[in-house]
Amino acid sequence: MTPVETLILASYFFVLLILAVYGWHRYYLVYVYMKHKNDQPQPKASFDELPVVTIQLPLYNEMYVVDRLVDAVCQIEYPRELLEIQVLDDSTDETRQIAELAVRRHALQGIDIKYIHRDDRTGYKAGALDEGLKVARGRFVAIFDADFIPKPDFLTRTINYFTDEKVALVQARWGHVNEDYSLLTKIQAVLLDAHFVLEHGSRNRGGCFFNFNGTAGIWRREAIDDGGGWQHDTLTEDLDLSYRTQLKGWQFIFVQDHVSPAELPVEMNAFKSQQHRWAKGSIQTFLKLMPRILQSNQPFHVKAEAFFHLSANFNYPLMCVLSVLMAPSMVIRYNMGWYEMMLIDIPLFVAATASVANFYMVCQRELYPQTWTERLKYLPFLMSIGIGLAVNNTKAVFEALFHKPSEFVRTPKYAVEGTNDEWSQKKYRQAVSVQPMIEVALGLYFTATLFYALSNGIYGTVPFLMLFQIGFLYTGLLSLLQQYGPETVEVVQGKEA
Repeated sequence: MTPVETLILASYFFVLLILAVYGWHRYYLVYVYMKHKNDQPQPKASFDELPVVTIQLPLYNEMYVVDRLVDAVCQIEYPRELLEIQVLDDSTDETRQIAELAVRRHALQGIDIKYIHRDDRTGYKAGALDEGLKVARGRFVAIFDADFIPKPDFLTRTINYFTDEKVALVQARWGHVNEDYSLLTKIQAVLLDAHFVLEHGSRNRGGCFFNFNGTAGIWRREAIDDGGGWQHDTLTEDLDLSYRTQLKGWQFIFVQDHVSPAELPVEMNAFKSQQHRWAKGSIQTFLKLMPRILQSNQPFHVKAEAFFHLSANFNYPLMCVLSVLMAPSMVIRYNMGWYEMMLIDIPLFVAATASVANFYMVCQRELYPQTWTERLKYLPFLMSIGIGLAVNNTKAVFEALFHKPSEFVRTPKYAVEGTNDEWSQKKYRQAVSVQPMIEVALGLYFTATLFYALSNGIYGTVPFLMLFQIGFLYTGLLSLLQQYGPETVEVVQGKEA
């Protein structure tokens, strides 16, 4: 081999090895979850006298869903004299009028609901929450984003966990009101289910840190202050505050069996925007807090899990490097006797991909024991879309590493619940940049690589090449096609009739 060929192969296997390590970590999470499967958290006691609770509803240009949100929150079962609702509205469009009318309508029914508007979006969501806290009367603070439809029993299912004075937060599991809308929403539902059930479940029950997800949770106000309050130097203020608070010794509770329904993004560009914000924010939090975590007196397994949790998005730049190196490494291996190298290649790929399939399969089996096998058909698409996000999230990672400031871009919601609900003619659709063109180019690159593998009989790599090919083509083409008519969009994103 030439020095260049040696460098390519060395880089290729190094990247694949790191991805495999993170893949094996998923097996570990499944192991911890199964080990503590029956360790369901239970309230220590029940309050003799219920405390005052403030519910905060942060909004920014949510004209299609604000009524739905306010109506649902006002139906939450709790003594009216002990419940305060704050509509924290930073909107600049018709949402202001709709929200104000909703507040007045419910206030006339005797509900303590207040409308708070800011003309200055300083701190974005974190700033709005902090502003509301200054005038909140609740000892405990629940938060719901605009896309949520909380159930009436939310507080009765969560408040008594706070009889344990060490508990700072109780997080509910997210549900999905429009899971069956399209292939994209089905994939998101599976992704989120695994995040909550296996990641939150294993970390919480295994004694490690996990994070508040920004919504569908309730905080002890004292813990927010003790953790340093809402700060806006990261795009994931919820993740940041979660780790700062737990480092102070506070405990979090994840309630898996209480589901708070929400609307999933139906637009690929909105989904990418959401993933970009989460990826960038997690790396910002990693850079901000990881040194403090490593220097803390937490046990080694807590520090290790925090490292894997906060650093996970570094996998996306590695995925991009792997994508570029895959074709030349295949050519080199073929010319030198590729079958010998496959003895290393295939096991590493299996470690990186089979672990993902197992991770999501176990989650679906836990949540849907009667029908989980029917849902396995989505696993290849799930892995493909995860790969297809590599360009989008790599951009987010580098923006965090180089401290590039960016606005908090909220995910558009269109009040899409049923398969016949329309969204393509509504406001808030996000512009398409050059990024989808890069994704399509990578998809075509893998198409050519796939033909090379087939023509030379390198069949062992075909399944993996197809994951990359489909992932990049789907994310790129759907982003581009959603600029056109709804008929085109529905065909591409797999919407069911």
